[in-house]
Amino acid sequence: MACAEESFAVTQKGAALRAAQEGRFDELPIFDRAIECASREEIEALQLEKLKKQVAYTYERVPWYRQKMDEMGVAPEDIQTLADVRKLPFTDKTVLRDTFPFGLFAVPLSDVRELHSSSGTTGKPVVVGYTPDDMDVWSDCIARLVQMAGVVPGDVAQMAFGYGMFTGGFGLHYGLQKLGCAMIPAGSGNTERHIQMIEDYGTTVLVATPSYAMHICEVGEQMGYDWASSPLRVGLFGGEPCPPGLKAEIERRMHITCTDNYGLTEVMGPGVSGECLAERFQQHIAEDHFLWEVVDPETGEPVGEGEMGELVLTPLDKQAIPVLRYRTHDLTCVHTEPCACGRTHARMDKVRSRSDDMLIIRGTNVFPSQIEDVLSGIEEVTPHYHIVVDTKNGMDVFTVETELRPEAFSDSFESMNAIKENIAEKLKSTLLVAPTVRLVEPGGIERAVGKAKHVDDRRKK
Repeated sequence: MACAEESFAVTQKGAALRAAQEGRFDELPIFDRAIECASREEIEALQLEKLKKQVAYTYERVPWYRQKMDEMGVAPEDIQTLADVRKLPFTDKTVLRDTFPFGLFAVPLSDVRELHSSSGTTGKPVVVGYTPDDMDVWSDCIARLVQMAGVVPGDVAQMAFGYGMFTGGFGLHYGLQKLGCAMIPAGSGNTERHIQMIEDYGTTVLVATPSYAMHICEVGEQMGYDWASSPLRVGLFGGEPCPPGLKAEIERRMHITCTDNYGLTEVMGPGVSGECLAERFQQHIAEDHFLWEVVDPETGEPVGEGEMGELVLTPLDKQAIPVLRYRTHDLTCVHTEPCACGRTHARMDKVRSRSDDMLIIRGTNVFPSQIEDVLSGIEEVTPHYHIVVDTKNGMDVFTVETELRPEAFSDSFESMNAIKENIAEKLKSTLLVAPTVRLVEPGGIERAVGKAKHVDDRRKK
């Protein structure tokens, strides 16, 4: 299915959201109609052309890849089909750390216009660079995904990400400007000032982690701010997974439409994929810039389309630091049928868990996303939770701390105990292992300005 011809441009602020709510998806704006609505044959032909060039470029310029491919007996000319990508070596975060800081760079620093890095909290940081062409690709990808979310030229976007080495703040900033939006570089923290700026400057788009957006919402409510009359329309979330229950709560209380985007420092930053207004549980991959695979996280072998596995990405245009077959450790599945929004690029299910985030408790695999899903269906608690895993008498034990809504809080022991037992029973039914449940008073779980930390695994300390 190709994109429908535009009957008229939906460019007024809020018009795209209204069209989506009414199912008029053919009226939604598309940033680059020619490429975002190309046929699968056209997409795959472009990917193959770019893949051949990228592999040759990487082999010629990056000694680590040249040595690895030589050891595997693979030459650039061996890449003749998209399936041949499986002949190439995997890359993971360890490689980028072992070659710190510039060992994987394909260009001299004189050609680099910007450096970014990961936090380095678990070891050496991952350092990445961008040439002018890399910056153009990055901003193009962001412009696409914010347009998918209903953002249009003339919107006023307020940045609540930090502007340090983290890629999120600058990536969204560049792409929103490319689309034609006015940027308010507010940065993270100082929540009351954020709320005042929304009112003073007529902010229509908020860029934040979902946990910090929820915090902004709560602080505004405490200040007596009327979110229903706020100029805000769109929340652009990233930096951490956004559970469906948390998203629904933010949308209800702030009276905005929230969308997620996906990316990671190692392959570009934000902009790999984004959520459109027609499909709220999947994200379109920028397939002309990223070749995707989904593999079994244990064997590295491909899984079938629509099956869950680990996402592997090969950027097709990166110049400063090309990366082949990057193992993200993010678990998802990918679908290639066209979307109701008119875009034909493949859609990945939103990442809710990672292969390396899995907790093994008494021999049972437990993902935080499973706990999120259970809690989101219990009306007495908020989306805020914390998991503590420890060892007692040689056995794994874990506690799920969940926060009560103000209207559910009671001095009655029987009432509180009934809520706790209901949560424990539902968690055990889903997880197949029984946690201890601890109810926390309203506001008792710490709010995060950046990424929320949900798990405290004390067995590793």
